Amino acid sequence: MASAALILLVFLSVQLPSRCLSLQNRPTKGQLDEWISLNVKQYNRKREASLRWMQESVKHKKQQVPAASSGLDPKLRNAEMNKMIISVSQDGSGNFKTIKDALASLPLYNKCRVILDIKPGVYREKINIPRNMPFVTFRGDSSNPPRITGNDTASAAGTDGTPLKTFQSGTVSVDADYFVAINIIFENTAPHVVGTAGEQAVALRISGNKAAFYSCSFYGSQDTLYDHKGLHYFNNCFIQGSVDFIFGYGRSLYENCQLNSVAKKVASLTAQKRTNTSILSGFSFKNSTITGTGAVYLGRAWGDYSRVIFSYTYMDKIVLPLGWSDWGKTIRDSRVYYGEYRCSGPGANMTGRVPWARILTDEEAMPFIGTYYVDGNSWLIHP
Repeated sequence: MASAALILLVFLSVQLPSRCLSLQNRPTKGQLDEWISLNVKQYNRKREASLRWMQESVKHKKQQVPAASSGLDPKLRNAEMNKMIISVSQDGSGNFKTIKDALASLPLYNKCRVILDIKPGVYREKINIPRNMPFVTFRGDSSNPPRITGNDTASAAGTDGTPLKTFQSGTVSVDADYFVAINIIFENTAPHVVGTAGEQAVALRISGNKAAFYSCSFYGSQDTLYDHKGLHYFNNCFIQGSVDFIFGYGRSLYENCQLNSVAKKVASLTAQKRTNTSILSGFSFKNSTITGTGAVYLGRAWGDYSRVIFSYTYMDKIVLPLGWSDWGKTIRDSRVYYGEYRCSGPGANMTGRVPWARILTDEEAMPFIGTYYVDGNSWLIHP
């Protein structure tokens, strides 16, 4: 028999398709206005620097400058004013026992923030949040974060018998916009055997726009975090892998993150796939730490115009002196944008770097070292 909570959710999704599921934890108008005011002030201070970078891109790359945002995303504002919480607990004390069941209870095209309060435990589930299910938040306990785990690989067979490929190998895949995760462990336990094909094993794929991750951990080996596309923000996160364990087309800022290599053979931290000059994408790492046991390049050029920047980052000795790899295609040497700014540690020694690595000036680094890099003024919210 369906629980009372499930019956209520189904009823509301039918009766109120254009409204929110609940109004729990609604912030006061004063609180919301104060947050917006502070956010806009911060944005205005950084807007000039951000636009300078866009204009430089136009001058040298012949691309158009996007219109600057003037305030909070109206869809997000409405969603944040109206929130509801659904609890997930394997012991039956919550509204649902599985994350899948909780997501299945939500109406499509939801317009309000829905927080899944996920209790501690190991959730062996393959999760997909479709494009028509925006404004979902996964929230765990900081002292005992829930672990969502799987072991699919690119070569594993899907339900139709054909290989999943990298895109569908993720333990958690998010296609929806406005996703947030707080205190969650995303894991893919499939090992990487050197020299074996088809072992890409994604812990999380994020393909939705305007997604943020706070104090989350990502465990895997080859292709741990598929930062596929969109504007993304990672704060105080732990990311572990071996080969290309942060990869994709995304335009993302990683702040205060720890990148941990477990590579058994020389590998790469990042594989950013910017394929032409009209794509405003790239990975920026700020105030982060690179540690581990396996020797790595900071990045290798998956795309001809790959863009990765490290600033104020501690680099342990596992970082190879060359620093960067063109993936065997020297034509990329004059096209990629690989920059380092005020980094420290034995791996940050620029003496042996490839000649096409950039030591950024203050002016060159400025566009990449604030949340304005991902247009955060219009969509980043405090967790």
